[in-house]
Amino acid sequence: MEGTLVYVMGPSGAGKDSVLGRARALLPADAPVVFAHRYITRPADSGGENHVALSRAEFATRLAHGLFAYHWHAHGNDYGVGREIHDWRRAGMAVVVSGSRDHFQKTGGLDSLARPVLITASPQRLEQRLATRGRETAVQAVARLDRADAYRIDDPRLMTIVNDGPLDEAATRFVTLLATLAYSGDALRRA
Repeated sequence: MEGTLVYVMGPSGAGKDSVLGRARALLPADAPVVFAHRYITRPADSGGENHVALSRAEFATRLAHGLFAYHWHAHGNDYGVGREIHDWRRAGMAVVVSGSRDHFQKTGGLDSLARPVLITASPQRLEQRLATRGRETAVQAVARLDRADAYRIDDPRLMTIVNDGPLDEAATRFVTLLATLAYSGDALRRA
């Protein structure tokens, strides 16, 4: 049985990377869940998520050879998720991918086993987090805030997690969600 694709998205500053990182720590080691790393044309030391840093040429080569399951361009960078996620899903694993709201809409919701998850926060929290993470210039941060409400996801499968409070609250909600989505969630229910 093919595993579920858990497609996480949300505005910049919502704390997606923090929620996913904490959720990984909360999951039991034998949970049938894997988290995909993204391939990004952003330096590895730029802060934020643990990603595979690629030059534009490296990204283009991988794209030309069909090595990405999904890819998109946002905020001046190219993003990709490797084809290895298909193998993981065929092995029955639930696969968590950090994606893009725009990409999700353009793909028409990915596939029937995809479960979209929106991690969001109040506008004040988004602004505060963008200011403190220091990855963007002030102009870039304003552009990201302007995009925060630009993409409405109209999908009946959408699950929303508001990450305005303590990180553990949002991460626990995400782990609980994973338990309901993983077809063999017994290991998750013990989390």
